[in-house]
Parts: sequence; structure tokens; C-alpha cells
Amino acid sequence: MDVSELPEHATLSNYEALAEDFVNAYNANDPEALRRIALHYALDRLPTVGQLRMNVADRLRRLGKVSSIGSPNEELSLSDARALVADSYGFENWRALSEFLDAIHTDSPISRFETAVDAVVAGDTATLERLLHAHPELIRARSAREHGATLLHYVAANGVEDFRQKTPNNAVEIARILLDAGAEVDADLAYGLSPSLRARYPGRVGSTTLGLTATSIHPVHAGVQIALMETLLDAGAALDGLQDGWGFVNGCLANGRPEAAHFLAERGARLDLESAAGLGRLDLVQGFLNNDGGFKATATRAQMESGFMWACEYGHNPVIEFLLDKRLEVSAQVAGMTGLHWALVGGRLETIKLLVERKASLEARNSYGGTALGCATWAVRNSDPAYRWPDSDTDWVTIVQTLIDAGARVNEFDVDFPTGNEAVDELLLRHGMKPSTQ
Repeated sequence: MDVSELPEHATLSNYEALAEDFVNAYNANDPEALRRIALHYALDRLPTVGQLRMNVADRLRRLGKVSSIGSPNEELSLSDARALVADSYGFENWRALSEFLDAIHTDSPISRFETAVDAVVAGDTATLERLLHAHPELIRARSAREHGATLLHYVAANGVEDFRQKTPNNAVEIARILLDAGAEVDADLAYGLSPSLRARYPGRVGSTTLGLTATSIHPVHAGVQIALMETLLDAGAALDGLQDGWGFVNGCLANGRPEAAHFLAERGARLDLESAAGLGRLDLVQGFLNNDGGFKATATRAQMESGFMWACEYGHNPVIEFLLDKRLEVSAQVAGMTGLHWALVGGRLETIKLLVERKASLEARNSYGGTALGCATWAVRNSDPAYRWPDSDTDWVTIVQTLIDAGARVNEFDVDFPTGNEAVDELLLRHGMKPSTQ
């Protein structure tokens, strides 16, 4: 369950009722409680009780609230359900949610901050400037939600509550207003400030606005990502992020933002073996390895394996061939996917052909259960053009045909079929695939 928007006149009793619905759905298989949960969180489809139990158990384990929930005889307590509800809205605990609900209906620092955030994500410059003039302390204030975002963080449309992850067309103007008012350009989200959050999410430490913008899809879709990054760098943002924080270039590659990764590299960001491979920098990749194939002091096998996956996703065949010649396993998996899976996500026909020639497994399953052909049907429908930059005009028919010609098994049903691409769907129909609704 993602963070949802708090209804305008919600009271704590509304969330108490939601917590009780979790208890009743989890413990008693109550279908009406399950329906209300799905409605409240605007889920695309009604989950089964089994799916709800699994998701609840996983989230509570991550929160460290319980140790054995999910076992056959374990029941969900109201206290743990409250913790689940509070977390789904971005609050550390039930008390924090309660205090927030009390504050947003008064003229309080929290309500003023929330109004300013709404102005940021809506691109409402007049309201934002009025609030900053009347309450200059807002520029250094932080959200009452657990992530502790500043107003500037919201410009990135990333790492904050889901319903506020959107980018207005004038996001660059909004960023400049905030920076001119004194926003701290390299402020970290609370993952770098809170010991409990650092322990739970060590990989999120160092989440500055630049890094969040570089890895966010929303500024890409709004056509302002690069301009926003330039604005932040001109204001003094650290190109390589915070000390001991995550690497921005690697983060871009792992999140399907190749244009942002290249932009940062061109501006002089540090590159390791992983990022060099993901950017197609064969000269640098070779420099991280000894003549015997061993790693130099700053390189690791994990970096090489991740770099291989990103080289596959972004179509850097010379790097792929070089690493395979260093006896890297062609069907190894990183982040639950083989290199062939990643090449399909990126729609890289020549890379797919290369990997097939190098005997990549067509039937190896990724962490979602998809074979190469299953991943292809997913990608036809879901692969964002941002993943395929700079050439998003992908020949999906030839890609699917290439897999079939190589011997990929065509299942009778696939959850992502039909794909919505008429030519691909016609091809798969001819080979015996049927719509999953049948």
C-alpha cells in the first residue's frame, strides 16, 4: 500500500476504522473489510485475502513491529494494524498520525507547510511566494511525515508521498523561487538523519534533491529533468552527492534514467566499474580490470555484474562482449533479472541478438516469474520511452520474432497479453497465445 492522500476532513476515527478493517480482513477473511481497504487506497484491483496477508506481513516485518506474523496461527493485532496504517501515510507511528490530523485543521506550522507543498507540486507560484514572504521559516521547515522532506525535495517528485509525486511545467521556476529564498540545496531526506530510518533503509542515505530529480520519472515526462538538474547544480548541488550516500549515476542507471546518467557523467561525476559499463565507456571498464581479468583495487565483481546488466539494458554491446569474454556468466541475475531480461526492458534489438548468440537462457525466469518472451510482452506494454533514450522508436515485432525464432516457448496465456501493439499481438496469436481473459 502506497502513501495516499489524507481526505480533507478525515479524523482519527476514520483511520481507526481502517485499522479495524485490516484486522477483520486479515484475521477473519471479511470480504467487506477487504473491499473497503481496496477502495480507501484506490487499488487497481481487489486483492485476495492471501495477497493482503502476505503484503501486511512483509510490511510489518520491515517495520520491525512483529517477529512471527504470517504464520498459520498468528493474528494481526489492532496495535500492529495501526502501525501499518500510519506507515502507509508516511508517519512513524500512530501518535504522529494523530498529531498531524490535529494540526492540519488549524493555523499551525504543519498546516502552513502542507499548503506550501501543495503550491510546489501544483506550480502555484503566487501562493508559494506569498507563504514564503509571510513565513520565511518555511524554507528550512521539514514535513511532519517520516521522510522529513523540505519544500525543495518536493520539486524532485520522488521519495515523498505518492500523491504528490508530480511535476508541473514550471518546476524550474518553482525551484528557483525556493533556492532564491534560501533553500538548502543539498538537504538530505530524513533517511540520512534518523537512526531508525538509516537502519531500515541504508540505501536511501544521501537523498538530496539533485539525486532524487535525476532518478525520478515525473520530471522526464514533464520535459524538465535536465533543466532542473542544471538549476540545482548552478545553485551548488554536490555533483557526486553526499559523503557515504548513494551514487547518483548508478542510481540513474538502476532506475531507467540513462539521459540523466549521461548528463551527470558529462558534467564530471565520478564513475566506478558499474557506471562506466552502464554508460558504455569501454575504455574505463577496461581500466578497472587487470590483464588477467582480476579487479583493480577500486573495482568489485558486484560492480561488474551490475554494470553488465545496465550495459544490456542500454545497448552497449562492446562492453557486453568484453565482460562476457572475462567469463562473466551470460545468464547471471542482478535485481532479479538476467541481462537478456534487461535488454528486453530497454528494447535493444542488437543487444538481444548478441545475447541470444551467446546462449543466454530464453527460459530463465526473472523475479516476477517471466521468461524472456514473458518479459518482452510486459515490455511492449510497459517499457517507458525514458528507458530507451536516446532512441525510443523500438521494433517490438522484430524483437518478439527474434525470441521465437531462437526457440522461446510461447505459452498459451500470458498476463500481459494482449499487449496493445496490434502487430505484436497478431504475431503472438499466430503462434498460439490467447488473451489471458479467456
